[in-house]
Amino acid sequence: MEIGREEEIVDMSMSPPLAGSTSNGPGHNEFRSQALLQNRYSEIDIDIEDSGFKQKCSLPIYLKFEDVEYKVRNLQAGSSNGVKKMIPRVATQLTVEEDRYKKILKGITGSVGPGEILALMGPSGSGKTTLLRVIGGRLVDNVKGKITYNDVGYTPAVKRRIGFVAQEDVLFPQLTVEETLVFSALLRLPTNMSKQQKYAKVDTTIKELGLERCRHTKIAGGYLKGISGGERKRTSIGYEILVDPSLLLLDEPTSGLDSTSANKLLLTLQGLAKAGRTIITTIHQPSSRIFHMFDKLLLISEGYPVYYGKATDTMEYFSSLRFFPQIPMNPAEFLLDLATGQVNDISVPTDILQDQESADPSKDVIKYLQRKYKAILEPKEKEGNHGAANTPEHLQLAIQVKKEWTLSWLDQFVILSRRTFKARCKDYFDKLRLVQAIGVALLLGLLWWKSSTNTEAQLRDQVGLVFYICIFWTSTCIFGAVYVFPFEKFYLIKERKADMYRLSVYYACSTVCDMVAHVFYPTFFMLILYFMAGFKRTVACFFLTIITILLIAITSQGAGELFGAAVMSVKRSGMAASLILMLFLLTGGYYVQHIPKFMRWLKYVSFMYYGFRLLLKVQYSGDQLYDCESIGGCRTLQSSPTFDTVNLKGGLKEVWVLLAMALCFRLLAYFCLRRRIDVKN
Repeated sequence: MEIGREEEIVDMSMSPPLAGSTSNGPGHNEFRSQALLQNRYSEIDIDIEDSGFKQKCSLPIYLKFEDVEYKVRNLQAGSSNGVKKMIPRVATQLTVEEDRYKKILKGITGSVGPGEILALMGPSGSGKTTLLRVIGGRLVDNVKGKITYNDVGYTPAVKRRIGFVAQEDVLFPQLTVEETLVFSALLRLPTNMSKQQKYAKVDTTIKELGLERCRHTKIAGGYLKGISGGERKRTSIGYEILVDPSLLLLDEPTSGLDSTSANKLLLTLQGLAKAGRTIITTIHQPSSRIFHMFDKLLLISEGYPVYYGKATDTMEYFSSLRFFPQIPMNPAEFLLDLATGQVNDISVPTDILQDQESADPSKDVIKYLQRKYKAILEPKEKEGNHGAANTPEHLQLAIQVKKEWTLSWLDQFVILSRRTFKARCKDYFDKLRLVQAIGVALLLGLLWWKSSTNTEAQLRDQVGLVFYICIFWTSTCIFGAVYVFPFEKFYLIKERKADMYRLSVYYACSTVCDMVAHVFYPTFFMLILYFMAGFKRTVACFFLTIITILLIAITSQGAGELFGAAVMSVKRSGMAASLILMLFLLTGGYYVQHIPKFMRWLKYVSFMYYGFRLLLKVQYSGDQLYDCESIGGCRTLQSSPTFDTVNLKGGLKEVWVLLAMALCFRLLAYFCLRRRIDVKN
């Protein structure tokens, strides 16, 4: 059964008309164009009965790139400004641009089609990953050259046809392999597919990638035992091929794998290529067996191409340039030695060394290879790109059709909430957090056992307990929320680049799911402490106290999210939270009640100040009598110096202030998150 084939409609206002189409009015022309496209679309599928992969690529992509250049701003350019001032302007006019920017890619040309695997090879820092990211649309600024997909430039519609597998496997450790792929399928596959079809496609993908043995095993990683490195990489590939990408880009997929796992992975990629996909992968130093699995090879040295063509023709080409290995060598090792200019065990043309211009022979070898590439290989490739027949028109039209697989906001929220809860469930119901809440509640209950307000000293003690409760849950909730976004930054960037969901959905799911812990633990804490500490035993007072604590916790959570989203660094966000918490603690209204006028504004931005005042108003009544055994007789609580700055009859306006703060913190956190992620994205 074929799964995932979707009916796509071309917006004819943005696409050129099909050849030979006639117009009997706008409606007729659009209907006829759609019919022609769908009829031609059916001709695209490739017969892959011998590949072992049953999922066909619905749209092949012919990729061409020509004279691709990429540069980054040179951070050290400013240090030479003093030197440049001493040089005449005319002499420096041409070098200012070079000093300001550093070129990473320097005119790279090539092409690859469906069914082929193009390997990008070169030493570390040569520009392989940069080229891969440029082709995948991940880098768009400061890029020159021409890159086309079926003779069409990069567009959001093309973006949906590209799968990108990064070198680091960014997968949620608490999810199993099957859960990882299921949630990806539910979020990314077309809306016209039923849930059963999406689950069936996940099952097919798991079988084709050889992940059946570990489908119910957690991803884990680090100190947690989970799936192997090869299985992680295949899971990352499955994460991308679920949505049927026409162009699959992989960055160092064999990094960290043993030779057997790497070989299995390349066999998997071969099967995907035979299914009609175009595959480009960077690779550092493959084994000879893996090397011969590649169809094409692009060898890069210092940002310049030194070879492009069939992988099987590399030795013949360099032999024609009189470069021969003097000992038996892996072809990939031989090529990397040439790309770095290290020719200790390689026979080199004598004229290169005789005519060398510099004291370093490796630089002359590299320059010689670059010149030969420019003279021999590059003209042939450019001529082939220009002289080859243009991509069929129906493929040009099909790639401009945007695959509308985005679910509604509510559907995304339901699916993402389930995944977020599963991924963080272990943190929510952590035994240490439960022991901490119970232990602190019992300790406070024993220290303030059956406390009373009969005297000024006893009243002061009980108010101290109220303030400590504010401190404890403010700090707990701030530090529980401040690390969420910094820790999940890489997951979020990856999935946002794939257009999996709206950022507002992610933020809403994160906040709502985290509230489970921020509601459960304070409630459990107060159930233990309230009656041990001798607080006022009325139903209304009990529930109002719990609601106030929860309001403080939720506001603190919003503040923590804001600090984390604003900084997006685990170390710096924790430091910022500590400093702000100290500020809130000092201005909370317990240690210093009469703050100087020029510093008084600080307490009005401290939600601990409002939370503490609200707890006092809930727990105590201004007309309540105390200190009856003193010389002056009974007094009201409002007359106590403890409540000198608190009007116990002043209503509960702090509720609205805390609610407003909780809302403002979350809005600011969302906008900070959008700004930080959009910059990364």
